[in-house]
Amino acid sequence: MAVRVWTDWVDHDRSARVWGAIRAVADGASPTLAHAVSACAQALSAAGAGLAMTRDGGMLEPVLATSPEIADLDELQFELGDGPSGEAAAMSAPVLEPDLAGVAAGRRWPAFAAAGGARNVRGVFAFPVAAGAARVGVLTVYRREPGPLQREQLEQALVFADALFVLALDNRQGVSADLDEVIEAAFTARRAEVHQAAGRLASQQRISVTDALARLRAYAYSSGLSLYKVAIDVMSDRLHLDGDQPRGGGPPAKPQLTDPETAEKEEEED
Repeated sequence: MAVRVWTDWVDHDRSARVWGAIRAVADGASPTLAHAVSACAQALSAAGAGLAMTRDGGMLEPVLATSPEIADLDELQFELGDGPSGEAAAMSAPVLEPDLAGVAAGRRWPAFAAAGGARNVRGVFAFPVAAGAARVGVLTVYRREPGPLQREQLEQALVFADALFVLALDNRQGVSADLDEVIEAAFTARRAEVHQAAGRLASQQRISVTDALARLRAYAYSSGLSLYKVAIDVMSDRLHLDGDQPRGGGPPAKPQLTDPETAEKEEEED
């Protein structure tokens, strides 16, 4: 009985410290998801942290990050369709990778591991933001140095994930205004173009939307362009992927990307 009481006290103390850290970052304002993500990165002495959200348990969408570099890494996981964040969401369990430069990580996520190494990021730790069957998203923490999280750090990260769940869900209205705002910003500003491009490609090539999205991701990664840019070019007919029939019914064009400014210069030279 004494052990149980001690455990409860420790858990309560840890939760109080986590919420105290979030309120400190909020600096008098009402705590938000962004405050919690930043506080988590600070508490774990991390290079940064990102939050990807999901609607109805569907595809993860990166919505918050502590820096542009971390946002790029979260975005890269979306573009590649793999990485620790997606696995954590699929398994509803933390995915803890102590060293992206290790053999295991290279085999598991070859492209993502290489990209992380190029950005001097070694440790990546993804935690589901969920409670039972209710899945909201994934909190991903990025560290410069290799090595596992210490036990106290791991337990702190889990409490931060719980705090994000509380902030995301409003007991009275279901979804908080903060969550709705950040999801709408990410989903409508950029994701709509990506999913529209995938839908168009799927219809033209008679493949599934999942396969079409995979082709868009593959082209984005191999070309070094953002997935959003590729989607825009597909929708505007500036880019034709293998099997994509351009309007007019001609034969499929080879993958090519035409920059309007470059095209104008070439016309002037001709």
